[in-house]
Amino acid sequence: MTVQKDLPPSPSRTDVKVVRLVVAALILRDQKVLICQRRPDQPMALKWEFPGGKVEAGETAEQALRRELDEELGIAADIGKRVAHTRHTYRSGSAIDLQFFVVHEFLGELTNRIFHGLRWSPLRELNRYDFLAADRSLIRDLSAGKLL
Repeated sequence: MTVQKDLPPSPSRTDVKVVRLVVAALILRDQKVLICQRRPDQPMALKWEFPGGKVEAGETAEQALRRELDEELGIAADIGKRVAHTRHTYRSGSAIDLQFFVVHEFLGELTNRIFHGLRWSPLRELNRYDFLAADRSLIRDLSAGKLL
């Protein structure tokens, strides 16, 4: 009798979904959080989001976020505790595993290197902005004062 083992899906199959690991920062100052607006030439143009990005191979989530904040904003951030973790699948089928970390302190001057705009928003007013779909449950919790 031959026993057939389940094999991992072939990378060439189109039905295999890759989940991207993504990190984002809630940079806080005076009861406000830094939010960033995507450029008009990017996917999901002009949507609001929190700074951060993809976790590269061999990085921890905290290392990736520190690198991303340096690349995007020119700061050396002290990454605090993780305050939220979610998975989201977009209509396109792409999926992300998203972790949010608090940043209370950083060194350097905030410099907008990649965004259309930056804004300090009061936590309770976040729901006024058109955020990426993956951020919306976090926005509801932050606006309601549930996480911080």
